[in-house]
Amino acid sequence: MSLDWIYYAISWILLRWHSLWDAIGIPEDRVLGTNWAWVLSIFFLVVTLRVILFPVFVKQIKSQRAMQALQPKVKALQEKHKGDRETLQKEMMELYRTEKANPLMGCLPMLLQIPVFLGLFHVLRHLDPNLPERYKTIYGWTLEQFNSASAARLFNVPISAKFGSTDAELAAMNANGTTVKILAGVLILVMMGTTFLTSRQMILKTGWAEDPQQKMVQRLMLYGIPFSLLISGSLFPIGVVIYWVTNNLFTLAQQQWVLRKFPPPQMAGAKTGSSARPSSSSRGNDPKNPVQPGRSGGLFGRKNAVEEPVNPVVDTRALAPKPGAKPVNPKKGARPANKPKG
Repeated sequence: MSLDWIYYAISWILLRWHSLWDAIGIPEDRVLGTNWAWVLSIFFLVVTLRVILFPVFVKQIKSQRAMQALQPKVKALQEKHKGDRETLQKEMMELYRTEKANPLMGCLPMLLQIPVFLGLFHVLRHLDPNLPERYKTIYGWTLEQFNSASAARLFNVPISAKFGSTDAELAAMNANGTTVKILAGVLILVMMGTTFLTSRQMILKTGWAEDPQQKMVQRLMLYGIPFSLLISGSLFPIGVVIYWVTNNLFTLAQQQWVLRKFPPPQMAGAKTGSSARPSSSSRGNDPKNPVQPGRSGGLFGRKNAVEEPVNPVVDTRALAPKPGAKPVNPKKGARPANKPKG
């Protein structure tokens, strides 16, 4: 299957943003060794795509909430059909269908961004000054735009260079190998760190899943993907790393806004690293209320109300002696008081 349509789409968005910065008057010359018009074009490529995918992100959050609400029923099915995987799968699929929950919806935004990542990777790798002229004008580029983008730099490092660039590639781009490796190495570490934080942010709010398969996916997202970037990041052009870091920062801000406005219910038995707190339902709060649980008084809330101590009710009839029973001396066994001598 040809992916040319993706390359044309990515190129079109990049070139439209670059034309906008050019119209605004951002200079083509380097400032601090950087061609900001092209760097900003990559940054706003992320903004454009995240705005387009925002409805999908909302559906992802709703699906995650639905999956969290179904955890008790899922656990009951696992106990009921323990050892019978085929029946368990059928029952769980029927449960998801009845409750209109889709376990794959949580991965949909990431899956939709994979073609974008691959398209940008191909377009930036294509910015080779040594290409024949007929290849420089494909995907909607003009020769002038291609030459400008292939010469674009971030702190004197070409955005099409990568940590693993060969000496021949560096010579073609007129780039210093040490400078490329230093900048690319720093950006790769930032990419790993922000990727870790995006997964950690969500897990700290929702907790670790009880289901072993979901917990394994959480661990893969939290540790496996950031670690894999240590190796695969050396193959990414610096422009792609800029895209990845910008996307992570956008995700952190977006998740923080959603989680603060609509805090998700914590999974039963979840371990978040902090002391356990009673759930909002046990305190009589509406779980859909965006106000912080345990507080009252509108959006900003007030201090927790101090409950007045309640004296226990004593049943005096239960304490009364039954008819015919011998009286019980509460001081039995105590030393009798000395009687005066007669």
